[in-house]
Amino acid sequence: MPPLRYLLWLASYFGAGLGFVYTFPDCASEPLKSNAVCDTTQDPATRAKAIISLFTDDELIANTVNLSPGVSRLGLPSYQWWSEALHGVAFSPGVTFASSGNFSSATSFPQPITLGSAFDDPLIKAVADVISTEARAFNNFGRAGLDFFTPNINPFRDPRWGRGQETPGEDPFHISQYVLNLIDGLQGGVDPKPYFKIVADCKHYAAYDLENWEGNNRVSFDALVSLQDLSEYYLPSFQSCVRDAKVASVMCSYNSVNGIPSCANSYLLQTILRDLWGFDDDRWVTSDCDAVDNIFSTHHFTSTFAEAVAVALKAGTDLDCGNAYADNLPDALNQSLITRADLEKALVRQYTSLVRVGYFDSPDVQPYRQLDWSDVNVPSAQQLAHQAAVEGIVLLKNDGTLPFESSVKNLAIIGPFANATGQMQGNYQGMAPFLVSPFQGAVDAGFEVTSVLGTTISGTSTAGFSAAIAAAQSADAVIFAGGIDDSVEREGGDRTSIAWPGVQLDLIAALEAVGEPLVVLQFGGGQVDDTALKNNQTVRILYLCIIDTMFIYICKVNAILWAGYPGQSGGTAIFEILTGKVSPAGRLSTTQYPAAYTDQVPMTDMSLRPSSTNPGRTYKWYQGVPVFEFGHGLHYTTFDVQWQSTPPTQYDIASLVADAPSGSPLDLALFDTFDITVHNTGQATSDYVALLFVNGTAGPAPHPNKELVAYTRLHQIAGGSASSASLPVTLGSIARADSQGNMWIFNGSYQLNVDTGPVLLTHQFELVGQAAQIVRWPQNATSSAH
Repeated sequence: MPPLRYLLWLASYFGAGLGFVYTFPDCASEPLKSNAVCDTTQDPATRAKAIISLFTDDELIANTVNLSPGVSRLGLPSYQWWSEALHGVAFSPGVTFASSGNFSSATSFPQPITLGSAFDDPLIKAVADVISTEARAFNNFGRAGLDFFTPNINPFRDPRWGRGQETPGEDPFHISQYVLNLIDGLQGGVDPKPYFKIVADCKHYAAYDLENWEGNNRVSFDALVSLQDLSEYYLPSFQSCVRDAKVASVMCSYNSVNGIPSCANSYLLQTILRDLWGFDDDRWVTSDCDAVDNIFSTHHFTSTFAEAVAVALKAGTDLDCGNAYADNLPDALNQSLITRADLEKALVRQYTSLVRVGYFDSPDVQPYRQLDWSDVNVPSAQQLAHQAAVEGIVLLKNDGTLPFESSVKNLAIIGPFANATGQMQGNYQGMAPFLVSPFQGAVDAGFEVTSVLGTTISGTSTAGFSAAIAAAQSADAVIFAGGIDDSVEREGGDRTSIAWPGVQLDLIAALEAVGEPLVVLQFGGGQVDDTALKNNQTVRILYLCIIDTMFIYICKVNAILWAGYPGQSGGTAIFEILTGKVSPAGRLSTTQYPAAYTDQVPMTDMSLRPSSTNPGRTYKWYQGVPVFEFGHGLHYTTFDVQWQSTPPTQYDIASLVADAPSGSPLDLALFDTFDITVHNTGQATSDYVALLFVNGTAGPAPHPNKELVAYTRLHQIAGGSASSASLPVTLGSIARADSQGNMWIFNGSYQLNVDTGPVLLTHQFELVGQAAQIVRWPQNATSSAH
């Protein structure tokens, strides 16, 4: 959504204390009663056509925008299509929180960047199930819509992107599995019948991951993407969402792709979305908010507004989140740029989804219509939000200081996140029922706590250092809580640096010099360069760690814990990990690059593979040495991993393809299942995330460093015991794209690796026989792709 539009709405929301109030159509009374839209024996599309066919041209056009007025003469109420629920029911034009009492809050889960670092697909489905339950409860009392503009599934390609916090990470396979489970939970199943729970919306389609970087603005940016990268990196998550999870809605993005605005791009919206992936007429496409307007106003793709709305509607953008359709479709119709049939098609798609979510049907036959305030923020939802925070937190460094010894009783918590509450939510948040800050988490854990700000996120003043140092000198251990927040990374704004902002590193150096155990809590969705903290290089000459005349204490950060945006129970989860009540087992879902990375490649370079002007993007292609790699995460114990039985050393490509079941996509066919046994060789009970990577020299050069092909999370493995896991790998996971985007199984040598530095288990195998194409990627004759 555009920041200005959203901020203006937000100001009016809090100023008036009111929002859109939803009502349901009355199929028990005329004028609707006798219309086939109320006939539950008919299929959803037939029902939708029955009501849409009665609209006048003006009524059709009026209802092509997100704030649809309905048609009162037909008994059709107004409807606001713009509701949000990224990590809980969220502030948006379609959602209204009460000032107190019933519906005054909703469970606030961690941001997707933290959820993604749990690498726990059943957890993601459970979180989505709670969100959709609470969303339906809000809707039943007129406080939210039935469709929600969530999730954001663009891969987190560049660490500077302001909206990376909204995504589960950088890896397309991981995001594809995440969204498959998320949509299942949100919509109440995969293409469920008779009713969807809610309508989800996968966004932003496509190749959208730039806000406003050095004068390049998302509303005018042209993302030049090769078919190879489009097929292999930018679109797998959308394929999973659309083809496999059967999402009911997709949002086209602000940017152009290869010269054509996404919301006017028939190659994206028809050739790939509908023809290749089967996005049928039960489902609809919405623009991002004002993106239709941008086709003319900022992309200058057409010479008039009428042409812009016509090309968007005909390309397949059914709903305009904005006013461009309402303002300009009359001219387009009068100029014969569109037809009435074009308008009806768009409206039938939208209202078919409303039929499928039970909008016209009696509440008596719909379990979801029975949900109410008693189903919001229930104890099990609170426990799930807490569990999600625990699972997503990642231990980046630890020299044995954590978990804290019982002798640590007095803590100094210093930094801009020490007393964070709303900061812990990140963006697209709702009203949380409670928010546990790090300070409160420490108090609740039984510590004596002193809290000092010390510095702000981006401030340059050192005036608060002396108070912070004094507090540290009186403590048994020191915790610095900092990083980045929405003041640094946000919608509408990208970072230009991935170094720690402000003087936070200087304050950490001063705290190191105190000589007490020092733990850094790092917050934010995008990573910051922890090189100095990892290698104990923050200390300046100003801070000498002298204990007495005989000994010099080596200044250092003893541990680093990344929490992202951990949600309502963040403070509790953090201190359960710091004290050892639970063990950390999260894994980074992005690469932490050195700060110099931003000088090596512009955000506008959409290519993934390394070149003379690009060091490579993501863990797959980056040729430098990351500070912390994708998948990194420490534990309080140690693990050993073994194959349950030695996998084959050779696979025949022709047999793999021939054995694939008919009637389903070939890329989803099983390559093999790799069974492992995980032994906890230490003492602490802990979860373990098994990450299975493959690398090799098969196929066209350059070759990726490695690729994630399977993962799972094992829970609560006690010290000295073992647990088993099955890691199924599909043909699509080991396939690679050629220059035209076609996916192939290439012959050659491969290696499987379990885990990251150190790799705990490996296996070599060969694929033999003729290379096989398993996906034929549609070509685009009108593209300006390079």
